[in-house]
Amino acid sequence: MDLLVDSLKSALLLLLSFDPELFEIVGVSLNVSFFSTLFAALFGLPAGFFIAFNTFRGKRLIMTCLNTLLALPTVVIGLVVYSLISRRGIFGPLELLYTQKAIIIGQIILIVPVVTTLTIAAISRIDQRYRNTALTLGATYYQMGWVIFLEARFGIMAALIAAFGRVIAEVGISMMLGGNAKGFTRTMTTAMALEYDKGEFVLAVALGLVLMTFAFLVNLVFHFLQGRLKSDAL
Repeated sequence: MDLLVDSLKSALLLLLSFDPELFEIVGVSLNVSFFSTLFAALFGLPAGFFIAFNTFRGKRLIMTCLNTLLALPTVVIGLVVYSLISRRGIFGPLELLYTQKAIIIGQIILIVPVVTTLTIAAISRIDQRYRNTALTLGATYYQMGWVIFLEARFGIMAALIAAFGRVIAEVGISMMLGGNAKGFTRTMTTAMALEYDKGEFVLAVALGLVLMTFAFLVNLVFHFLQGRLKSDAL
């Protein structure tokens, strides 16, 4: 108990001193998490809309695969991507291994199923009459999609927040593909694991506090926007 209290006090002092190493690590984490979530959204949202709107052969199989990928261990993704971008891999000449780009690639693979599945769930909850009414009034397929997007916006926002939370807290992909290089690919979670192995808990606790703070702020912003949007709708 004394160790935890002392570590917490030292971590707070480290945060208040604006330690350069700490904020460098936080910057790397936010950078890779932001871009992986952005690119996953660019692929996952359209895929979710397409699957939700259409009935086609093999749809049930795709849904089963997506649900299975939700439980895919990060180390498996790390191994697969590593085999592709290592020197002996297909994309070895691109020299992506142990870079932030490699982490982003792995994290995109991790959260595309999250974004796609939760988007499908959000759209599926929208009453079919919205689509029928939009089409009856002469709306195009894309205009109808925009109407459904507005109705499902809370669920889609929740999907993106869940995806961001998934990648900013993961450690397997970042460690295997980034290499935990100081100043380049060291994220909050990999740094916490390293500090724990060294038996030095101050930086690890400080990073844990930052991580929890970001999680809280993201959810706070989501609930604020949700409240504002609902009030505007009324």
